[in-house]
Amino acid sequence: MISEITTPTETFLKPHRTGIQNENYLEFPIENPTEGLEANAYYFNHKEWAQEYLTYCHRSDTFKSRWKAALGGSWDNKVVVDIGCGPGNIYATLQGNPKTLIGIDVAPGSLELAAKMGYTTVLADANDLPFKSGFADIVTMNATLHHCVDMAAVLKEAERLVKPGGLLITDHDPQHSAWNYKGVAKLLWNARLFYYRYIGHGFHKTTEQQKWGLACEIHHKPGHGVTEELFRTTLEPLGFTIQVYPHNHTLGEEVLQGLTGKAELKYRLGNILSGRNPSSKRSALTLMCVAKKKDDA
Repeated sequence: MISEITTPTETFLKPHRTGIQNENYLEFPIENPTEGLEANAYYFNHKEWAQEYLTYCHRSDTFKSRWKAALGGSWDNKVVVDIGCGPGNIYATLQGNPKTLIGIDVAPGSLELAAKMGYTTVLADANDLPFKSGFADIVTMNATLHHCVDMAAVLKEAERLVKPGGLLITDHDPQHSAWNYKGVAKLLWNARLFYYRYIGHGFHKTTEQQKWGLACEIHHKPGHGVTEELFRTTLEPLGFTIQVYPHNHTLGEEVLQGLTGKAELKYRLGNILSGRNPSSKRSALTLMCVAKKKDDA
C-alpha cells in the first residue's frame, strides 16, 4: 500500500478547476466526449472486464523489470501521475512508495478498483487535464495513447505536467510500422473477426466484450500506431531528451539496452507476409518512450 499522501490533490489543480467529489474519485465532467472516449468508458467501467484486465495484463516480471529500469530503479517519494491508469495495473505490478500517486481515467468502475489499491483517483479527459503545469516528478502512460483519438494532443497535455528534470514514460502502444499489415497479412487480420464471430469470442470471453474491446482500441489496427517521429516531433521542441525502445513485450530491462526480444509466431508471419524482416526493430510490436524534461537549473 502507498504511504500516506502528504500533498492533497487539490494543491495540484488549476485555480479555476473544481471537481465533484464522488465516493471513489474526484470528477471533472467531460464536455465533448468522442465515440472512442465513450467506448473506453463503457469497457473499463465493467467491473468484471476491468478486473480481468487488472489480473492478466501488464503484470509480468518482464514488465516490472522494464519499467523499473525506465524509472531509474524506483519511484519512491516521487509525485507520480498515471494517465489512463485503468484499474491500477502499473502500481499493482511495480508496488513501491510514491509520495503521491494520482490515477486518471474515464471509467468509474476502474477508478474504484484503483482507489482500493491506494491511488488518488481522478475522472478527467486526458485532452484537458485539470492540473497545474510542472508539478509531477513522473508521468506514466501505459497502453494509453492508442486509446486516444488525438495521440499527439494527449502526449502534449501529459508532458505539461512534468517538472524540470522529471520523466514522461509511455509503453505498450502498437508501433505503426509493425502493425501496418499489407496484402495477404491484412486480409488475414481482417478475417480474424469472422473467425471470432464463428466461435463466439476472440481474445475476450464474449462477443459483447470483444466488440467493446475492439471499439476502445482506436489506433491498434493496421495503418495505425505510434512512431518514433511522433515522440520526437512532439516532445523535443518542448525541452525533452528522448529515448525510444522498440520491443516485443518479452524482455525486461534488456529493452533499454537495445534488445527487442522475439514476437509470437502470428505477428512474425504478419510482418513476413507484409514484406518486412520480422526481426528488425521496425517489426517490434511496441515502442517504449522514456523522455526526460531538461532541468531549468
